[in-house]
Amino acid sequence: MSPRQESAVRTITELLELLQPGDPVLLRCDLNVPLAQGQITDTNRIEASLPTIQALQEARARIVLMTHLGRPEGTDPLLSTAVVARSLQDLLGSEVVHFDELPPGPRFEEQLAGLPAGGVLMMENLRFHRGEKSNDRQWAAALANGCRYFVNDAFGCSHRTHASVVAVASCLPSFAGLLLTREVEILSRLRDDPVRPFWIIAGGAKVRDKIGVLAHLAQKLDGVICGGGLANTLLEGAGVPVGQSATEPDSLAQMSQRLDGGTGQGPEMVLPIDFITGDDLTAPTRTQQIVSGEEPEPGMMLLDVGPRSVELFTRKLQSARTIFWNGPLGVFETQQFSGGTRSMAEMLAQHPGQVVVGGGDSAAAARLFGIADAVHHVSTGGGAALEFLEGSVLPGIAALEADFAGGSR
Repeated sequence: MSPRQESAVRTITELLELLQPGDPVLLRCDLNVPLAQGQITDTNRIEASLPTIQALQEARARIVLMTHLGRPEGTDPLLSTAVVARSLQDLLGSEVVHFDELPPGPRFEEQLAGLPAGGVLMMENLRFHRGEKSNDRQWAAALANGCRYFVNDAFGCSHRTHASVVAVASCLPSFAGLLLTREVEILSRLRDDPVRPFWIIAGGAKVRDKIGVLAHLAQKLDGVICGGGLANTLLEGAGVPVGQSATEPDSLAQMSQRLDGGTGQGPEMVLPIDFITGDDLTAPTRTQQIVSGEEPEPGMMLLDVGPRSVELFTRKLQSARTIFWNGPLGVFETQQFSGGTRSMAEMLAQHPGQVVVGGGDSAAAARLFGIADAVHHVSTGGGAALEFLEGSVLPGIAALEADFAGGSR
């Protein structure tokens, strides 16, 4: 979102001035939390949505809360939002009513009519209805029925053209929630006017997903710390042995062309100089530390950066004033391959510059290693944050802009 776009939506701050006690507000959050054996394993997304929910409660709105959960094909009791409602109730310290159906229907209308001012009614999983992913306008109208305003606080879903994010904004006066507004403000500064020197730490497995971001930011970017699949791909392209490591050789030419137009004048690309290798991602029977250029043993993969690489990366980042971390440096979920990512996280927690963490895996690493509160911002948007930084207009934000341009209903 450009600075123009940043100001072209109405925010919840404006809505709070309009609200009357008892006004029904349709609120879209991203509460797609991870589950294991039916239990929530990480409440971060719920906690991130609390400020908007609490602001609406304090204004005595009646809140109709909607989210998706997982990727159901039709109705799936194992992916009911009831477990999310219980967790939210514990965090809020006030009742959250779970409605076990989706509108339209007389039961939903009765539930909404009986909801007290400041109350919260959570809908069932939006993706149980086929109209959600198809951005069906009739389904959106059913969601909006009985509500007076719509608030989108689901930044992590705003890159998807789904009914609860896009079509519903054409049904009600629409506003950006506190979380979405903060995400847009921080990522806009990162994309449009970062304080330099500006460095990106690019790790993780999906090389192709990072090319667009690096290309869009190339003219503002001073350097890239490479880890994970990006490092493996670049090393292999330079003739360095990578063993059985996953690479994306098809991305090499595209990366070179998009980063510097093939001139070699793009940002500095810093590659690891030593590695921890292993024979399995999750349960290795063999590990070994090697230096760059050394042939890994048969069947071995480069699964983490070594201590010399961490020292190199730390030196390179010392003068940075803005850092965007996207993707871990190794398979941090496995203890044997977590050292590089842990060391990088601990360094970033102490870094005096502005550190923004984006992407699901790097955000998970930031929480695992206890640095989420020590950095400037941990984005709740994985794909949404990357598309935003690429310069793409997110459909959910475009829908808010269109509502703003059309004026109040």
